[in-house]
Amino acid sequence: MTSKLALLGGPPTISAPGPHFNWPPLDDRTDLRVLAQLQRSISIYDRSGVIAELETALQDYFGVRHAVLTSSGTAALHSAYAAAGIGPGDEVIVPAYTFLATVTPLLHLDAIPVLADCDETGNLSVSDVAARITPKTTALMATHLWGIPADLTGLRALADEHNLLLLEDGSHAHGAAVAGQKVGSVGNIAAFSMNGPKPLSAGEGGFVLTDDDETYYRLLLFGHYNKRCKTEIPPDHPLHRFAVTGLGLKFRIHPLAAAIALVQLLDLDDYLVGRAELAQVLGDELSDAEGISVPKLADDVRSAWYGYPVIYDPDGLDGLPVERFYEALHAEGLVEVDRPGSTCPINLLPLFQDPRPLFPWHPNANQIRYEPGQFPVAERLHARTLKMPVWHRQQDIALARQYAAGFRKVVGLHHELKG
Repeated sequence: MTSKLALLGGPPTISAPGPHFNWPPLDDRTDLRVLAQLQRSISIYDRSGVIAELETALQDYFGVRHAVLTSSGTAALHSAYAAAGIGPGDEVIVPAYTFLATVTPLLHLDAIPVLADCDETGNLSVSDVAARITPKTTALMATHLWGIPADLTGLRALADEHNLLLLEDGSHAHGAAVAGQKVGSVGNIAAFSMNGPKPLSAGEGGFVLTDDDETYYRLLLFGHYNKRCKTEIPPDHPLHRFAVTGLGLKFRIHPLAAAIALVQLLDLDDYLVGRAELAQVLGDELSDAEGISVPKLADDVRSAWYGYPVIYDPDGLDGLPVERFYEALHAEGLVEVDRPGSTCPINLLPLFQDPRPLFPWHPNANQIRYEPGQFPVAERLHARTLKMPVWHRQQDIALARQYAAGFRKVVGLHHELKG
């Protein structure tokens, strides 16, 4: 008898070829805005035009005093750390489970990233962070993994208790919120990416948020210089004399990317409402499936649902390896199911096991030596995470249900995959 599982010769759950998910949504408004910008200017040196429009819109959306656009999320993170005054020998507690750019700028600043384990959401464990604070600790950095807010209340209290800066990497979490307060507005400084698949996309780009004027001036000096710094840093400020050169770096966003993001921002909340509905569909369909668990959010938490993490438990399916389960899902046509690679426990990456070959000048590189096995919760979650995109349109509900059906099919027939 032919098995019903597609991997073993049966018909797939989804026969339509992929991709089944494309982002960002682009329409005539985007075309017109980009064309208009192309005809107006493709290089903006100060805070004017589309740059000023988007920064002002971001300030209003997040409820902060300052927003500075950058060329990428990595540039935004680098700028945030530098503007925070982090430098040689400073320890910054960062998530072990994150995208590498949350941490790599610290190496360029000769600082020391101190990795901390996560809780069961994949975000920073407040208790593990507390155990790693030393007299050299200057800041805590929270990532909001897959768009689900970290425990900002706990981290804020911890930072305040020890007189530390609280920083946020909101690159997965544009518009996510807790009790109505958006992530990015809780920490002293927040950095966001706007590259292709992010909830707010510019194609490539990023931005930094802060309420502090001094931080704002240093953000400008770090990556913008000359016209913008001369205009925005007060003439009587001690840093104004460096306005022409800044630090000599250029992190400006391209105006065409800013034009794309400005249109996307208009629809962001609608996208998030749609994503929440589709995430609810996935959760309802998969909540009682054996061998997997789905995210559960408190009533006052809004996720941006950059991704939908399904956690696989091999013990719930007679020890079936996750690799075999994943192979069966793809055979069923669930081509958007992903096993995350670059977002991972970064102690597994050679750069954080021994950075000296790439950073021979780092004065404390010998202190940055992590090994597999040091962060058990992060490593277990990552090894078992199967990530799906979260659609946002009503017409995608049927597709989301098909994906859930594919999961349930493989779960129900998992015994056929053994041996």
